[in-house]
Amino acid sequence: MTSDAGERLRSVVVDGARLRYLEAGSGEPLVLLHGYPQSHVCWRHQIARLARVRRVIAPDWFGWGESERAPGADCTYDREVERLARVLDTLTPGPVELAGHDYGGHLALGLAVRDPNRLRRLAILNSRAHRTFPPAYYLLFASLTVPARRPLLRRVLLRTPVGSINRSLMRRYVRAGAFDTEQLERYVGWMDTPEGRERFVDFFAGYSVRLRPQLADLSPIRCPTAVIWGDRDVPCPWSIAADLARRLPNATLTRIAGADHYVMEERPAEVTAALLDWLRTSTP
Repeated sequence: MTSDAGERLRSVVVDGARLRYLEAGSGEPLVLLHGYPQSHVCWRHQIARLARVRRVIAPDWFGWGESERAPGADCTYDREVERLARVLDTLTPGPVELAGHDYGGHLALGLAVRDPNRLRRLAILNSRAHRTFPPAYYLLFASLTVPARRPLLRRVLLRTPVGSINRSLMRRYVRAGAFDTEQLERYVGWMDTPEGRERFVDFFAGYSVRLRPQLADLSPIRCPTAVIWGDRDVPCPWSIAADLARRLPNATLTRIAGADHYVMEERPAEVTAALLDWLRTSTP
């Protein structure tokens, strides 16, 4: 499919699963990774402007949006980072610019540590990044990961109305103006089906809320890095952004005052401007 803005929806098979992605523009590749529980649509306010200066590639991560997840796929952190590397190898050989929000930022940081030469630039937006969540959210996510790994509890979780729970938790972002109820439904409605709940539980069976030891040392990441953050985020607080910027050798920190977690949807113009500034920085 092609839109008036030159946006093209494409698909490719990686690790036995069909990955759906949007592509727009031409030139140097810029990959945009979404977070939980979204799809590439979360970048809708940025894509057209970024596509004037880059070849933008915005995938739906495996199991989210319109992308498949292979049955039995290992969703642990190391395997997901390796999967991201294979996605990039398939879509665009050579160094890329990589921006990630939330879970996408967590994966992007892992790839940058694992293979720093793969990236020309890196941007992290409102993500757990190299850290983990405050206690209340740590317990919330642990309450999903633990039963997802145990057969008896997994069966209970598969009957839990996870779609309704996610709607309730995310209504605060509708009130903040990040997206409307229709867009929220597109993000979480698939969780209402048995197949959707299976995908949801499979993801949390592999997910870990613990600190990732491989992210303790960020010094290998030498590329220009933008840390862009809404400072009212509760699960991924400003303290993560400040610490991340201190640990990265070549970081620029942008604070979006008063913005919440889904910063690129709530404050699109400011995030787009910060990303364009990042793309203008010189690279080694």
